[in-house]
Amino acid sequence: MFILSSILLLLFVLVSVGFFTLLERKVLSYMQIRKGPNKVGFVGLLQPFSDGMKLFLKEQVYPLNSNFLIYYLCPIIMLIQSLFIWCLFPFYFNCVSYSFGLLFFLCCSSLSIYPTIMCGWSSNSVYSMLGMVRMVSQVISYEVSLSIILLCFFMLVNSYNLMNFYSFEYWSWFIFISFPLFFCWFSCALAETNRTPFDFSEGESELVSGFNIEYGSGGFSYLFISEYSSIIFICMLTTLIFLGGDFYSFFFYMKMIILCFVFIWLRCTFPRFRFDKLMYLAWKCYLPMSLGYLIFFFLIKLLVFYHFFLLSY
Repeated sequence: MFILSSILLLLFVLVSVGFFTLLERKVLSYMQIRKGPNKVGFVGLLQPFSDGMKLFLKEQVYPLNSNFLIYYLCPIIMLIQSLFIWCLFPFYFNCVSYSFGLLFFLCCSSLSIYPTIMCGWSSNSVYSMLGMVRMVSQVISYEVSLSIILLCFFMLVNSYNLMNFYSFEYWSWFIFISFPLFFCWFSCALAETNRTPFDFSEGESELVSGFNIEYGSGGFSYLFISEYSSIIFICMLTTLIFLGGDFYSFFFYMKMIILCFVFIWLRCTFPRFRFDKLMYLAWKCYLPMSLGYLIFFFLIKLLVFYHFFLLSY
């Protein structure tokens, strides 16, 4: 039953990635006052399936000067890494409850850098190499602030387990006690998932397609699925921490969909950031604020502990 529930979870994630791409194309078309996919099936509902068939049935080509084995393996490794992190999805029936879920998330999200390095290096292209270098520096920079922000809330919950956020849903949403920190988290999540306005690894205007420029057909689709599954997982984690962790209710998934819509909305609205401004934002703005909140939450925790210690005597 455990294996069956895990397979079902992965299948639902893959289907949700397909329909998330349909949602993105629909929202982009409405915001740009044009028609989106509407030919394949009723209002374009079969478009994700036709896109998947088209990508996986295309001929696979590869650069002659590439490192052939690593070039083929790294999209599969990136897909496995992005799907592996969904083991943290918090539900009771037939799934593992990780006592150190935070550490597992940080380890898995850190591993996403290595397939990107392999993609950029093995393609033997200047554009892919530049996109890889920019992505690595961006992800490493923003992962520091992301980890500290996560540590703040796990320290308040007094556990590293994601399931414990469920008990806090009934009396508080953490967005109300840390509203500025929510925007820092959301910006770091955009940079971590390489979304606009922080999509420097796929800078179309200067790098054509960035680190994945040499990939087509199946390899490109694996990279595409891994990126979008990471976006959906980040939206799930944001909803769980900031917007109430009642993951048994319908409203939990509605809040997830709204956050996915905001990711698309930002893509329509903001132009790409300048790279030096991106680094300035990470090290000079988000890192001091997240450290300040960490010290603040630690002092609150210390005062509460001291108060209960005095009451016990």
